Parts: sequence; structure tokens; C-alpha cells
Amino acid sequence: MTEERTTLLRERMLEDMRIRGLGDKAQQAHIRAIKDFAGFLKRSPDTATPDDLRAYQLHMTNAGVTPTTFNARIVALRFFFATTCGREEMKRHMQFRRQPGRCPWA
Repeated sequence: MTEERTTLLRERMLEDMRIRGLGDKAQQAHIRAIKDFAGFLKRSPDTATPDDLRAYQLHMTNAGVTPTTFNARIVALRFFFATTCGREEMKRHMQFRRQPGRCPWA
């Protein structure tokens, strides 16, 4: 049953992305990000809690994920929860990372 549910969830997300006009590469990147999150959780991503999101963000930070990749995954997670799952409130538990800036006078 878990396999079928995952397949249906993925299909719904793909449909949501097509409805909003996301290109093929963006769709692939979003699916890859959600797949990574599900692998971290070891269960269906739609069952995630705010604590799970926090743990995943900490995991990415500790693993040395670049700010660009980190933020791309957050964008995918925000889309997934708000649009596909109808859990808009989960967005407030996700933080973007800033690129470390260069000191302008250095």
C-alpha cells in the first residue's frame, strides 16, 4: 500500500506542477528534492511534522549542502506541502539559507 500511495502522491505533485506551468527540469528537480526528503524520513513525505522539517534542514546543513541546493530543496518542499498536500502552515517551518557574502571592502 505504501508504494501505491507514493505513486499517487508523486502523480498528484506532477499534475500540480504542470498546472502551474513548471518546466520539465524544474519538475525533475522538485521530484528529486522530495525523494531526498522521503529518504531522510524513511516514510511518505506527506506524513512529515514540523520537527521532521527542522531535522531535515539541520541534516542538510551538517552534510554541507550548498545554499543553492538547500534553497532549491526548500522551494520544492514549500510547493509540495502548500500545493500538493494543502498544508500551507508547514511553509513557516522552512528557512532559506543566505549565500555567505563577500566583504565589499576586502
